[in-house]
Amino acid sequence: MSGDDGDKKHSRVAVMGTVLFYLVAALAMVMANKWVLSTTETPLFFLFTQLVIAVVLFLGSHAIGIIKLPMDFSIPHMKAMAPLIALNVFGLSFSNFTLKYVDASFYQVARGLVLPFTVLTSYMFLRARPSLRILAACGIVSLGFFIGVFLDGTPISPVGVCFGVFSSAITATHSVVIKRTLDVVKGSALDLSWYGNALSAVGLFPLVVLSGEMPGVMRLLFGGAEAPAGSTFTPLATFLWGSAITGVFGFLMSIASLLSIKVTSPITHMVSSAVRGVLATFLGMWLFHDIITTGRASSIATILGGSIYYTWEKHLESQTPSSIKPSSSGKSEYGKSPYERVPVEDLEAGKTNGHTLHHHHKSEKPE
Repeated sequence: MSGDDGDKKHSRVAVMGTVLFYLVAALAMVMANKWVLSTTETPLFFLFTQLVIAVVLFLGSHAIGIIKLPMDFSIPHMKAMAPLIALNVFGLSFSNFTLKYVDASFYQVARGLVLPFTVLTSYMFLRARPSLRILAACGIVSLGFFIGVFLDGTPISPVGVCFGVFSSAITATHSVVIKRTLDVVKGSALDLSWYGNALSAVGLFPLVVLSGEMPGVMRLLFGGAEAPAGSTFTPLATFLWGSAITGVFGFLMSIASLLSIKVTSPITHMVSSAVRGVLATFLGMWLFHDIITTGRASSIATILGGSIYYTWEKHLESQTPSSIKPSSSGKSEYGKSPYERVPVEDLEAGKTNGHTLHHHHKSEKPE
């Protein structure tokens, strides 16, 4: 086998492995989150536990030399990180509350405005003027959201939808803040993920106390509750297993940048996003007995269609640099590069731990 053939085979294997990893990880995190949030009365403490597990894994990897982490917790450094940490804490909290109050299959609908909000905030803060086709894609996604919320006859939680909208807006703002905060850690997505997990855990614990969850935490840890009817897991076992699954997968997705596999393209991302959306719907039906009406299926399909159209248009724009006009800041109107991958996967996976940090850092190159 020639060297070129070997490289091509390695590239295909790398692409398949990368796509499969993110597909499995994203679905596992959403389903594990829903499994726990359906039974627990302490959603913020659950999130805190996830972050602590990720921090412990970071420190363990640092101790045995797999990764090297910075330990600069000086006041000036923390002040520079504060906006990102605040958005991280509230964004993760709202995302968990969304999943607690809505079905797993409806989660991507409730958070369906991530893409339109991201395009809007990029225009407001980065002066990234979207093309008419990008605006059309945002319109399709928004239409899918309104179909699912207002035209489907299935009862939904207004509280869950509100949390989903707030979570989407914070996710969009988060993407802008990440671009600026990366300078604080010299462009390292891994370091940013480490600080994000560690400082978010510290910032979240006071919210656990202030929200009144501590009595529920004490009952969970020391109440000795038995497994509910039809389940083989006690509430504590469900909580611990769910925390372990989401904490470990969140950590793995955070350090995935160490592999330096820049092999996924907009097309593979587009396909994997669509597959994730479909699988999340069917898994919700199978695991949690979600009811998928024609209206809900139409909503999900419309959101996925708009997201796919957005990704395709961004890919086409990246192939025609001459069509990208510089903004007043001197940069291209789409930011640092013509193709900027907006976190469409947040529609399925949510913004958990360092996952989003990793993807936004890599948005400077086509994936």
